[in-house]
Formats: sequence, structure tokens, C-alpha cells
Amino acid sequence: MLLPFNASLILSIAELMLDPKHILSLNLGLPKHQKINRTRKNVSAAVRLSNLEVGFQGHTLLYIEDFHVKPGEILAITGPSGIGKTSLLKTIAGLLKPISGTVHVCGATIPQRPARGSIGYIPQKLGLVRHSSVWANVMLGSRAGNPRSTSREYAIDAIEAMGLGEKKNEPIKRLSGGQQRRVATARTLAQRPRLILADEFLSELDEETSERVVKSVLKYVRSSEAAMILVEHDVSRAREISDRLLVIDDGRLNPFITDTSVMEV
Repeated sequence: MLLPFNASLILSIAELMLDPKHILSLNLGLPKHQKINRTRKNVSAAVRLSNLEVGFQGHTLLYIEDFHVKPGEILAITGPSGIGKTSLLKTIAGLLKPISGTVHVCGATIPQRPARGSIGYIPQKLGLVRHSSVWANVMLGSRAGNPRSTSREYAIDAIEAMGLGEKKNEPIKRLSGGQQRRVATARTLAQRPRLILADEFLSELDEETSERVVKSVLKYVRSSEAAMILVEHDVSRAREISDRLLVIDDGRLNPFITDTSVMEV
């Protein structure tokens, strides 16, 4: 069974009700992070949305007139639950058909597919193959985005960056929730995508581990000029990680201007 937009995208098996053998990886925020300008001028947008309606069966959750993210830019989105944050990520990934409007991602316009491995998606439910090892899951991502000659090297580097070297051969089902979340992040880093979509990818992590994960992800984004869009309910953390922070409010995507540190989710 092939996904309608990008057959290399890893998703939650439970969400899609697919046999794991049919799933390919598409694959997907400095402690007290120093802000630097990571966006390039005069380059095509990694993501551009125009007159976009996001929702289900004619029920619009979100309308976006014009929106773009440049290569090298990190954008965070916050807001209460149930208002369209995850649906927006899925629409950008090509997993949810927009009600109307245009979605341009990594040089392709939906329903056209971007190059294999261009988008790394880290869903809330992670989309890991539970009976397989850490190594096998990370290699799914690496093989989706890289030639065979470099896929093993990138997988090893990503596993070590996430502090999972000693767990490399462990099956996913034996890992804690936080460890599983790091495996999903390692899978995306090993893939080396042009765009990372991360849905609450730091949940279940303690402060020290969270800083390690964020540092590794930011290092990749800076060095590769990849773009990143993340959903994050912790506003303080989102501000530290991102170049721009937006909030979904009343069906619109707006600049975040309040002082609330954590949104209700």
C-alpha cells in the first residue's frame, strides 16, 4: 500500500493501520540556545502555503492566506489542543489532503511528490516498528534519504548523538517512552532531510536529555540549511529553539505575543 503523497514517510502504524512491511521512512531544537540568523536570503522557500484551508470533511480548522519557511529557518507553532497544529503538519507532509489551497514543499506542489527523503516527520505517536531494533528503525530513515555508501555512517552518528549507542540492538518495545522518542529523532537525523516536521518531539524527556536532543537537531539544521517546523506547547522552550514563534488562534496562524510560558494541551 502506497501513501498518496510520499511513500517514504514514516508514520504511526496505529494511525494508518498499515502492516510494518509496507512502511518506508520519509524521514521525521545549544543549551540556553544562542540565537543566530540561520535563514538565507534570495532563496526559494522550503515551505510555501497559499490560501490554504486545513481540516476534515469540509470542516475547516485553519485558514492560511500566505505563509512560508525558508531553508535554515526554525519555526515553532503553539496553541491549545484540537485547533489544527498536528493537522497542519500532516497537510504539509502530504498525509492530509487540504480542503483548498496550495502546498509547496521542497520544490514540489502537492499532490506532486518531493524527492525521496526530503521530508523528515516525527509524529506524536513516533511511527516506530516496535518489534525491530533501534538500529533497524534508524536505518529505515537513513536508507530513505542517503545512498548505501553513507547510510550506515549517518545512522551510527545519529544514534550516538541521541545517546543511544548502548541500546542499538534493543527492540523498540523494551525502551522507555523517552528513549523511543530519541530513536524517532535519530531516524530523522540519519535521513538528513531538507525539511523536519516535529510534533511535540521533546515530550517525555528530562531537561538534560532534552537539551542534548535540541543541540543535535539545531546542529544539523545549521550545518545543512534544512528548515524545521515544530509543534511545541512549552512556549519558553519554543522561543529558545525557534527563529519565529506562531500561535494558532481563532482559525488563523498569528505571531505569538503573550507572556504565557506553557499552553494548555
